[in-house]
Amino acid sequence: MDIAELKAELEKLHGSSFGWALSCCRRDREMAEEVMQMVYLKILEGKARYRGDSSLKTWLFSVIRKTAITEHRKRILRLVRFASEGQPAEPVSLTIGQAKALEKSEEQKRFQQALRKLPTRQREALHLVFYEDASLSEVAKVMGISIGAARTHYERGKKRLRESLGKTEMTYEISWRGKENPGAV
Repeated sequence: MDIAELKAELEKLHGSSFGWALSCCRRDREMAEEVMQMVYLKILEGKARYRGDSSLKTWLFSVIRKTAITEHRKRILRLVRFASEGQPAEPVSLTIGQAKALEKSEEQKRFQQALRKLPTRQREALHLVFYEDASLSEVAKVMGISIGAARTHYERGKKRLRESLGKTEMTYEISWRGKENPGAV
């Protein structure tokens, strides 16, 4: 694939790539933007090369995930270093304005909180399947794990999310704690 084709494909995938970066960066928009810039720079400099072993989207999401993990580790090390030097640490959590922008309703807020409480791998597996329409084999490739492990993270994540939201059984009816909820999908 030449650089023009790659650029066109990356532009098509940018929206979902940024959504994945947000998920990998714990909904920190600024960090996600930095990660995306680093990913694109890695690709342009040839440090990350698409070899065609998987779909372009799967490969790109894998690069984003690895870059986000690396940047998160660097940020933690900086926080530890600043704390040990007595300097104020940079904030890691969302500001109130950012949180309000992300959470449009009480139900969405509860869902986002429940999602954040999940272990990282479970949260990532659920994001890839539900928001990026990835198969479990693609999830496994992106996360660098076996298909069985991807399936386990996915199933456990769904179970914990269901428990956290107060749902005890999986049904296809539109209900929330026994109340009708016509707005639910």
